[in-house]
Amino acid sequence: MLAVSTKKDIRALSLNDLKVWMDEQGEKSFRAKQIYEWLWQKSARSFDEMTNLSKPLRDKLAAHFDVKAIQVEDKQVSSDRTIKSAFKLFDGNVVEGVLIPTDNRMTACISSQVGCSLSCKFCATGKLKRMRNLDPAEIYDQVVEIKKQSEGHYDIPLSNIVYMGMGEPLLNYKGLIGSVEKITSPEGLGMSPKRITVSTAGIARQIKRLADDEVRFNLALSLHAANDEKRSKIMPINDSNSLAALAEALQYFYQKTKNSITFEYIIFRDFNDEIEDAKELVAFCKKVPAKVNIIEYNPIDEGEFQRASIEKVDAFAAYLESQRVGVTIRRSRGKDIDAACGQLANKNKAVKK
Repeated sequence: MLAVSTKKDIRALSLNDLKVWMDEQGEKSFRAKQIYEWLWQKSARSFDEMTNLSKPLRDKLAAHFDVKAIQVEDKQVSSDRTIKSAFKLFDGNVVEGVLIPTDNRMTACISSQVGCSLSCKFCATGKLKRMRNLDPAEIYDQVVEIKKQSEGHYDIPLSNIVYMGMGEPLLNYKGLIGSVEKITSPEGLGMSPKRITVSTAGIARQIKRLADDEVRFNLALSLHAANDEKRSKIMPINDSNSLAALAEALQYFYQKTKNSITFEYIIFRDFNDEIEDAKELVAFCKKVPAKVNIIEYNPIDEGEFQRASIEKVDAFAAYLESQRVGVTIRRSRGKDIDAACGQLANKNKAVKK
């Protein structure tokens, strides 16, 4: 049985909360800003690292709080240099994150939930039970660890972040927004929100909420079929969030943020790989400024789908281009270590330790 600390994670406190606590302890309030910088700018994992604080203050902090940082439990390196990590959380749960190196960028693919509740038919994570949401610090920690891997393994700084790992980010709205704030803030990691893409299976009301909050990061919709009947077959969420509802939400998002949308389209053999499917996708793309990422399907254990042929994929993309739809074919990375899109499922690991 894992012993879980009952102390509060100090990273759950805002800067103002820290100032109030310091005042209550009879400490100078400016120390709160120093602690905050150690936690979010320097990613300190313990109070002993906070060397500009007195030893008595560090001891007092340790007596009241923990830094419940994630731990890299396991790491695998693919033949294509992709790195998949299993991150152990303070309560023993495990999530996965991936460093995806390409010629012009280093991308961290991070998780937002332990498991997932959406049960998309083509996704290994969807076969897991959703255990809980990750808090902002646990999402932030994944970026910190993958950033270290990018610099340590390849001597190249991390350039991009995608919320495309385990879980549905918009069903963990507080964790999503809180983590983006810590990642992009000058008081945090200071990364540009334009370098961040949040991928959603499509929750219309939450997309509108993003618009109302005027977020500055990029939004991607996991579309995979521009036909309600087909989409509902593979994504049960479509039953309550139809294509018409999503189109309205995306139009609202664009009007508020002026950010174009990316449609992710995994292409499956004999399901959504015909020119008729491409025509439906073109029609949907006309509803809101968008580009399309065509993604190779990555087979999962007991999966019912197969990868479309290269010829079908190329013909599909060529049709989109002929209709002036921006399209990129994303070739799979990390397939040999189950790190590719749709494959994250803590393979050979218990979800709960």
